[in-house]
Amino acid sequence: MSEPFSLLARVRSFGYAFKGLATLVREQHNARIHVAATLVVISAGLYVEVSRLDWMVLLLTVALVWLAEAMNTALEYLADATVPEQHPLVGKAKDVAAAGVLLCSGVAVLVAALVFIPYF
Repeated sequence: MSEPFSLLARVRSFGYAFKGLATLVREQHNARIHVAATLVVISAGLYVEVSRLDWMVLLLTVALVWLAEAMNTALEYLADATVPEQHPLVGKAKDVAAAGVLLCSGVAVLVAALVFIPYF
């Protein structure tokens, strides 16, 4: 049986999420690159006044990259806590998770090109 709804528990859950975001940006170099890319995309979108549909596509793409980076980082932390020594399967799992971030980032660049090229 689940616990009854608690507004305080919901507020705490937002606190944990923001703590996780701070950890992600503070401890992961690639997350800092994503911060810069996010700021560039938002600034460029404001500068060229992209359409509402273009904003939706850009924001969803940015969110996808952030999601991939967060899941990759979470998997790395869990793997390191579970198997601190080198293990080939853990290494493969980390590589596959990193590949997911790479693929999302690559598609994000293509989406940005498709959105912004017509404005320039």
